[in-house]
Amino acid sequence: MQETNFQNYLASVVKYLSTSLVGPWRRRSFGIISLLLGYYLGSNLTVYFLQEIGQRPFVVFVMVLLVELLIRLRNRVNNNPWPLYWLAIDNIRIGAVYSVVLEAFKLGS
Repeated sequence: MQETNFQNYLASVVKYLSTSLVGPWRRRSFGIISLLLGYYLGSNLTVYFLQEIGQRPFVVFVMVLLVELLIRLRNRVNNNPWPLYWLAIDNIRIGAVYSVVLEAFKLGS
């Protein structure tokens, strides 16, 4: 079978997504727990800060700034394999973004 750019892209996506699900049980469980923790924090803290501060653009700006900062810092880390704390930080970021996007779909905005 011929190797295409799309197949290479899919292979890199699968490799990226499976980094938290391969390795010893401690690494896998730590990755899944941090993903769930990110979902929990993303769904609860955004609602809390929206009610406390009351200014949606400011809360969204701070969250986007934190996510972009984490992405920029993540690219500087050697990823063969990632240290556990970077795995946790990245999975918390992914879970938080997923929860906010899911809340936006539920609200219809």
